[in-house]
Amino acid sequence: MKLYAALDVSLTKTAVCVMDHDGKLVREVEAPTCPDALAALLRAYGVELERIGMEAGPMSEWLVDCPIQRIP
Repeated sequence: MKLYAALDVSLTKTAVCVMDHDGKLVREVEAPTCPDALAALLRAYGVELERIGMEAGPMSEWLVDCPIQRIP
């Protein structure tokens, strides 16, 4: 099953929404705004996410070069 994730990044926490190919909500959760915490949360699905989207803004820029992009 193809899964997609969307991240809404703020200073201390990030809202994460995971949905399937049809747009059905799989999970909605908050995690600390920390690359390691976000990567662990997204790895927990056990499948490669088809795409991860982040809001464009000053709080999300520093995540671009972090391991979250390379989640297997």
